[in-house]
Amino acid sequence: MAHLDWLKVFIILAVFSLTATLSEGFVASSSNYILQSDTINFGGNYSTSSSYKLQDTLMEVGTGMYASSTIILNSGYQAMPLDIYLAITSPSDLTMSPITNGVGVSDGSSSLQVQTDNPAGYELAVRADTSPALISSGDSFTDYVSSFSTPDYSWNTPDSESRFGFSAEGDDLVSSFLDNGVSCGVGSQDHSGACWVGFSTTNQVVARASLPNYPVGASTTIKFRAEVGFNKLQTEGDYQSNITVTVIAL
Repeated sequence: MAHLDWLKVFIILAVFSLTATLSEGFVASSSNYILQSDTINFGGNYSTSSSYKLQDTLMEVGTGMYASSTIILNSGYQAMPLDIYLAITSPSDLTMSPITNGVGVSDGSSSLQVQTDNPAGYELAVRADTSPALISSGDSFTDYVSSFSTPDYSWNTPDSESRFGFSAEGDDLVSSFLDNGVSCGVGSQDHSGACWVGFSTTNQVVARASLPNYPVGASTTIKFRAEVGFNKLQTEGDYQSNITVTVIAL
């Protein structure tokens, strides 16, 4: 029987909408917060709907653009350019356990944390560089195929196939990775080892938040699984997959 020596997942990070860290230029701070800028006014609010996002202030004084031969000044809350802080931890490349005797399951997981002070939050997505995602020089695993339009609550591999896929767990999961204990895409629970889907070469969103989380941050764990069915003759060798994690500020 074949021995699958290694199943490796190389995780590549891509962070967009990262403009600046709040390491300098702030007006006040403590161990719990950093206040980058302040204004003098008596009111304001942050409002959103399905079609707009609005930040407003009331009775702010001294606003507008001022320029001379030596300076350009944008004064006032709305005129002020906002630096968004967006950071993600960098997980190590993952080496999954070998599948011996050509049949069985290999599991692995990788966790990361996102921090942002963006008022509209962030979005985290994953994608594979190749299709199928898990390949060797002469063979591959089939990308996991869900039985429904949402991820499968329980992992399933037919005896005649080999499959590779993932599930997600964490603080800000999108609805498709939440479950009710039976099905995914319904309910609000996050059972461990539930809601499996295959990788794609296009971004698949796994976590999203509509509020800032700095400095506490939010964690997401991606669980990987590969399985060779009992009647599947899988070619012996090293199998690898490059997975890109992308985080954007909304």
